Amino acid sequence: MNEKLIADGKYVEVTYVLRENDANGEELEVCPADEPFAFTVGQLEVLESFEQKLMGLKEGEEFSFGLTMEEAYGDEDEEAYVRVPKSAFIVDGELDESIFEVGEVVPMETEDGDELMGIVADVLLNEVVIDFNHPFAGLNLHFSGKVELVSDAAPQDN
Repeated sequence: MNEKLIADGKYVEVTYVLRENDANGEELEVCPADEPFAFTVGQLEVLESFEQKLMGLKEGEEFSFGLTMEEAYGDEDEEAYVRVPKSAFIVDGELDESIFEVGEVVPMETEDGDELMGIVADVLLNEVVIDFNHPFAGLNLHFSGKVELVSDAAPQDN
């Protein structure tokens, strides 16, 4: 019998509903069957605790588990709130005021050229406070879903 079990190095596709705290919590994210979440186990593509909870499950098996804030994205880090001058958002001599709405996602670039996504937390007179915490920082998470595929390698694009 050749069951397809999730193990180190396996390519995995899962569908899930992510909720805050428990199975009855606020829905945070959905990965449906037509757009499954795909990753290779052990490649640091997903939370290690998420992988550990899936280890040993087989293709077609359903799952339901929680991750504490510490197992997930940790607590919110006050140092991840950064004050950025509004002048940093001038493009071609224009200041796009529409991005200065609380909750708006703002792509930023580090000095090394790496892209970061921040969320506008506050708008001050000459500055914008950007939150670079992971959107799920400070939350206990609950995943319920199904293992859709387990294989030795990712499917090849046609």
